[in-house]
Amino acid sequence: MEWTEARVDKLKRLWEDGLSASQIAEHLGDVTRNAVIGKAHRLGLSSRPSPIRRTNHPIVGAPERMCQWPIGNPRDPSFHFCGKPAAPDRPYCDEHCAMAYRRKSDNAA
Repeated sequence: MEWTEARVDKLKRLWEDGLSASQIAEHLGDVTRNAVIGKAHRLGLSSRPSPIRRTNHPIVGAPERMCQWPIGNPRDPSFHFCGKPAAPDRPYCDEHCAMAYRRKSDNAA
């Protein structure tokens, strides 16, 4: 795949239109999502916010020591984070730490 001037122009236009790197790769054809991201970076295209709109979620105003376990679909208006007190030196409460972290078994090599 070659980055012709026409393909670069199309990438820039689609990037400005807000399409994801995967969507742009589909439109361009014969290029991967990572190639699109790399080219956008080399072109100095502006970075875009995460698709998870953190400004709409309670975690933004929550103290750092609150559980940050995501609850629900990030695209759903009811999406939120757990918010219970976090375990020491962990981003999650005890309940969610038990789900997120696994101890090595005694038999593991």
